[in-house]
Amino acid sequence: MLTWPQLTLSVLLIIFSVILTLFVLLHKGRGGGMGDLFGGGMSTAMGGTSVAERNLDRITVIVTTLWVACIVALLVLYRYFPEAATEEPPAASTPVVTVPSDTPSPSDAASPDDEDTED
Repeated sequence: MLTWPQLTLSVLLIIFSVILTLFVLLHKGRGGGMGDLFGGGMSTAMGGTSVAERNLDRITVIVTTLWVACIVALLVLYRYFPEAATEEPPAASTPVVTVPSDTPSPSDAASPDDEDTED
């Protein structure tokens, strides 16, 4: 069972992974790539790097930094708090079985040494 910080960081890591994948695919490659799909090819044909490409670079670096921070935080949590990752859920309460009092317990039974024997 995971603790809430581990669960939160795991969910954030998944979200940042998807966003980072999309941002990397939006970048212009050598042949244009997915960046041209949304009109990136028109502004880069004029010369230089467009403002949209620079902003996409900045956002990608920020998301990459957050992604790496989530990974490092999860590593720290698992390294220094390993008992939280292996914590067992509380067991369901089991009913207590009671023995009726009219049945003799094994300690009440007479042993052969205790018998009164007459010679």
